[in-house]
Amino acid sequence: MNTNLNKIASVLAFIIGAMAVSAGGQVLLGKMPDYYVINWLPVYNYTVGILTVFVTAVLIWSRYRLAMPVAIATFVVHALVMLILQTAYRDVVAIDSLVAMTVRMAAWIIILALMYVQARRKPVS
Repeated sequence: MNTNLNKIASVLAFIIGAMAVSAGGQVLLGKMPDYYVINWLPVYNYTVGILTVFVTAVLIWSRYRLAMPVAIATFVVHALVMLILQTAYRDVVAIDSLVAMTVRMAAWIIILALMYVQARRKPVS
């Protein structure tokens, strides 16, 4: 199988980043959902989404040496935000925000797995 798993991981990172930009950007532009929005969460979503689309996805696509550390850092940041949401904001965070963060974390686990498998493959001669 000659598929470059990093390309698939990069496209997935781009998609999940674009979704975060869209969700965060809509709220930042004033389109408020019908639930309580924690004031810093749309800024976080938008910022991390932009970084994912324009930095992380590009690094993964090009198989740059910092791609794996940056991808791991992205997952860790999402996990920390989820931890904060589950502890400090447990009573006010919308279920939609928790679902979105869970989807992001699951996507990043898949991205990291694809990158790991690609890194362990032997080159075809």
